[in-house]
Amino acid sequence: MTLKATPLNSAHRAQGAKMVDFGGWDMPVNYGSQIEEHNAVRGDAGMFDVSHMCVVDIKGANVRTFLRGLLANNVDKLQVPGKALYSCMLNPEGGVIDDLIVYFLAEDWFRIVVNAGTADKDVAWMNQQNAATNSGLTITQRRDGNDPIALIAVQGPNARAKVWEVLPTTKAASENLKPFNAAIVADTAFGEAMVARTGYTGEDGFEIGVPASQAEALWNAFAAAGIKPAGLGARDTLRLEAGMNLYGQDMDETVNPLDAGLAWTVDLVSERDFIGKAALQAKGQQAQFVGLILREKGGILRAHQRVVAASGNFGEITSGTFSPSMQQAIALARVPMDVAVGDTVHVIIRDKQLAASVVKLPFVRNGKILAA
Repeated sequence: MTLKATPLNSAHRAQGAKMVDFGGWDMPVNYGSQIEEHNAVRGDAGMFDVSHMCVVDIKGANVRTFLRGLLANNVDKLQVPGKALYSCMLNPEGGVIDDLIVYFLAEDWFRIVVNAGTADKDVAWMNQQNAATNSGLTITQRRDGNDPIALIAVQGPNARAKVWEVLPTTKAASENLKPFNAAIVADTAFGEAMVARTGYTGEDGFEIGVPASQAEALWNAFAAAGIKPAGLGARDTLRLEAGMNLYGQDMDETVNPLDAGLAWTVDLVSERDFIGKAALQAKGQQAQFVGLILREKGGILRAHQRVVAASGNFGEITSGTFSPSMQQAIALARVPMDVAVGDTVHVIIRDKQLAASVVKLPFVRNGKILAA
């Protein structure tokens, strides 16, 4: 099978990246030292190619009404152009088709960024619902075909200042942006740019969308400004320290958001109906999503390891790693409802039961260790 390539593929290779197959995409896992890349984001600024993710523009007079029914979070929270919202898109059984960010750009134009591996099924689902509701919307994915958009995430305490060095015309529009807000700036040296104060690392920074034809030039300009390229390896340790879910590991179509620590992204209070609402109300929360820190030597926490609660009930690790910031083995886990923060549980690793502490997420945010 031929792997898909982002517009930055040759730039990664020129910088000596180790490339891997990531869900059918040829992506950089690191550029030499995953730890250095991780630490650059926590202490300075690092950048990630996220062009494998897919921008979807939805336009038309009925777009807000359509999204009210499509998403578990409530787009009526988005009243100021540029405001963004994190949400899950659910199936009728309440399972997560995808987690995504939706941006309100105009009353007839919302932009959604969806995950790489789910983009095709997401767009197909949106088209199906568009037809079923007779909403008459135009749904355009901006990753392939005409006028594609490339995405670069610049993250870290110095990320915004370094972005403004390279893209000075974006500063006026973006310096007062609060988190989960975006601005579109027409007059950069790299074409029209969407600058969003969002990310997936637990650090401040921007996710920047530019025409795909300009992506490599922008990437190289960022590198020249001292922003360190970072690969999928560092991206995973950073997001896990930040307690952020990864689709396909921490939730999928068999898991509802209430059991994935995402109840805060679900609006069950307003009267509006949405796909999956009745299922969520009927099932309620069956499990809870927590952090674990391994307290005994002898293993690394990994996905699918079983967690034994004091009651004898079982849970499961969904994502695990060795934390570069904490120098400890950490994990995200779905555990029984009788487990509480502060409890000791045991993780089964190679037939041994090793003790782990249950902690509140996140482990690390804005460079500070919050769980110990």
